[in-house]
Amino acid sequence: MRRVPPASSFAPALAALAIALLPGCAGVSVSPSPAVARVLADPARSAADRERDARDKPAEVLALARFKRGDTVADLLAGGGYYSEILSGIVGPSGKVLLVNNTGYEAFGKKGLAERLAGNRLPNVVHVVGPSDALGMGENVLDGAVIVMSYHDLYWVDEKEGWPKVDADKFLDQVVRALKPGGVLLVVDHSAKAGTGSADAQTLHRIDEQFAIADFRKHGLQWEAAIPALRNPEDDRSKSVFDPAIRGRTDRFVHLYRKP
Repeated sequence: MRRVPPASSFAPALAALAIALLPGCAGVSVSPSPAVARVLADPARSAADRERDARDKPAEVLALARFKRGDTVADLLAGGGYYSEILSGIVGPSGKVLLVNNTGYEAFGKKGLAERLAGNRLPNVVHVVGPSDALGMGENVLDGAVIVMSYHDLYWVDEKEGWPKVDADKFLDQVVRALKPGGVLLVVDHSAKAGTGSADAQTLHRIDEQFAIADFRKHGLQWEAAIPALRNPEDDRSKSVFDPAIRGRTDRFVHLYRKP
């Protein structure tokens, strides 16, 4: 007898289809970027970062944004700066990377940052720390920004863990102000079940991608593209991203937005 997979196993694929059918939206296929691949092959990178590459596929993810030499790019809520170091290599000596943390993410990434930034080993990286709604990035200065698996934390609250309620609107407004016209925002996050909005951010550290699209559009960005590089149809999106059964293998969406 032929077994039919449960409907939940098709959920990520159906979500991707729904995204592709949105007015003005299109899923795209990208090849891993040779420029990013060269940066990833740098022998100065840590063993921990190389191990993470296999899970996060940065060569494919960053190919969507097409960052280049000379760009100024912000790594938002960067934690220990994994993406900041990769971006540093992409934009080169003539470019600049803002490694941006609020106080919560700075505490979370403290040890990793000390090692990553020791001895000015990333001279084109500027370390920025400030309140979530006043990070001081300026206006019309960024060619692009990334927020990787931390967007959902704008909707998470845990005072005991040093994470007070964030004003998500103010946070996103300052990001949009900092982008130049035509600048892009690359968003990667753990996918929640459709229709859950931001609710699962509090319990599962996930967020509904339809909610995300509406959220970024509300703040004036145009939804441009998505890639399926980090999709996992085996994730039914019912578990916390920290559950050992799914940790490191969650269904994740990868979106690109652009400032008009």
